[in-house]
Amino acid sequence: MQNQTITQTSTATSAQSVWRAPELSMRWWPVFLRNLLVWRKLAIPSLVGNIAEPLMWLVAFGYGMGALVGKITVDGVPVPYILFLASGSICMSAMNAASFEALYSAFSRMHVQKTWDGIMNAPVNLDDIVLAEMLWAAFKAVFTVTAILGVMLALGISYSPKLLVAWPVLLGVGITFSCIALIFNALAQGYDFFTYYFTLFLTPMMFLSGIFFPLEQLPVVVRAVSQWLPLTNAVELVRPLFMDQWPAQVLRPVAVLVAYTVGGFWLALALTRKRFRG
Repeated sequence: MQNQTITQTSTATSAQSVWRAPELSMRWWPVFLRNLLVWRKLAIPSLVGNIAEPLMWLVAFGYGMGALVGKITVDGVPVPYILFLASGSICMSAMNAASFEALYSAFSRMHVQKTWDGIMNAPVNLDDIVLAEMLWAAFKAVFTVTAILGVMLALGISYSPKLLVAWPVLLGVGITFSCIALIFNALAQGYDFFTYYFTLFLTPMMFLSGIFFPLEQLPVVVRAVSQWLPLTNAVELVRPLFMDQWPAQVLRPVAVLVAYTVGGFWLALALTRKRFRG
């Protein structure tokens, strides 16, 4: 009788749809804390690695090309090119930091090191682990952009008090891109798979989201597609704050980012459940 009950329970569990609503609790916190304690030993090298590339972009293009370009008109207001670039590249940095953590690091813990399997021996379910990985990747993004913002302030690129509002917006950007990246983490069989994500998705989006030049320079069809990219909407929210202005539109960019976040997390969770069920 007992064996029959166990069999029925096991069958019911396996019959649950991978698309069911997320089953979340506060048990994500120990997983997040575990990642924090491990990473704390490598915080300084991680900081240098995360901010070196975006700062090189900023210096090379901001000062080098900025000397040639001069100022760019944004909504009728002349803006120094380095300010234009900085306000876009900070969003790119949040995207890259969250994506790298939710891909390479999360995949190592899930597939290579089998850390997730070990955690699930405790009373922590897979949904909580995926949530913890998403929030951890977003934290790494905020850590990175905070350091970069500090350098930008030191360089005098912007002193707008509205940058305090940009900080939580960039946290949201990190959450959005960590959710999207976790989809590819669930699909990957090896590290090489992530090359497709960076090459075919992130890199084109960097050049189609108004980071390096105004969107008005793009063809009409490409501009129409660009309006629905998550990075474009992130820049649309953050750039005015660097210019000491409030965004002209808030509801639409926020709605687009929320849609990517909710849809991305749900899909990532479903694919991860399917992977561990198999």
